[in-house]
Amino acid sequence: MSNPKAYGDATLENGTSSLHADTEKTSVWKDFMALIKIGIVNSNLITTFSGLWLALHFSGQSFLNNLDIVFYTVAGSSLIIAGSCAINNYVDRDIDHLMDRTKARPTVTGKVLPVKVLGLGILLIGLGTLFLFFTTWTATVIGLLGVFSYVCLYTLWSKRQLVSNTIIGSISGAVPPLIGWAAVDGNLDPMAWALFVLMFVWQPPHFYALAMRRVEEYRAAGIPMLPVVKGFKTTKIHILIWVALLLPIPIFLTKLGIPFLILATILNIGWLVLGIYGYRIKDDIKWAKLMFVYSLQYLTIIFVAMVLVTLI
Repeated sequence: MSNPKAYGDATLENGTSSLHADTEKTSVWKDFMALIKIGIVNSNLITTFSGLWLALHFSGQSFLNNLDIVFYTVAGSSLIIAGSCAINNYVDRDIDHLMDRTKARPTVTGKVLPVKVLGLGILLIGLGTLFLFFTTWTATVIGLLGVFSYVCLYTLWSKRQLVSNTIIGSISGAVPPLIGWAAVDGNLDPMAWALFVLMFVWQPPHFYALAMRRVEEYRAAGIPMLPVVKGFKTTKIHILIWVALLLPIPIFLTKLGIPFLILATILNIGWLVLGIYGYRIKDDIKWAKLMFVYSLQYLTIIFVAMVLVTLI
């Protein structure tokens, strides 16, 4: 005769083991997402896709007839960005514990060996480059230049030494739309470069606002961000200058039509007005938060709009 208690204990034990296994899998996946900085990968994916879409549209090619190129471009760009971010985590593991937003990364907690993180980064970059190779040489070269600028020029060189590190780091952040365009048309249209400039100019006000909010963390980590070295007053002036530089860029995107031109102009003026109005706010951190949130909405709206106006 069977023992009901023993059966119940066994069932409970199996259920607990299953729950533990599921939790462990979730934890591993969460750690992987943190290592590749999935937020950065996703935001860059938007700009990559927009560049790809516009290249197909203006070259008169069908999206559905080029799904292979779309796949190689999206996968390739995402993988090289993820790999670059993993290497960034590997390099910064000695200072990440000093900052609240990075102290829980697997490279800091010791959940993942540093050599494995480095290996993961190299592997992802290699796979991403292989995918891009199936598009065009131009896209492949631009992708590798993006990796070089982020890993070498930013992470290994300027981040800990120069107050201009944000501007230098903006090069890699502006590359994704170029990759997307080049994957379809290796002879980069002036509009492709306008997208590059748009992304390059957008980044300093976005990251300076973030740096203002995290100024004490950057100070503790010894990273010479602009607010740390020059203070809030100078940083706010720099933010407004960079936002003002966005004003003429829509002129170079007139192929997208008057509705987009109007929308982009309104977004640019709105950002500048918010920044100027912010001088009436005595709380600099609150001002920085408003500018940071606006920058995120700006990026999403303007790049999604680029796709939508071609469908109307």
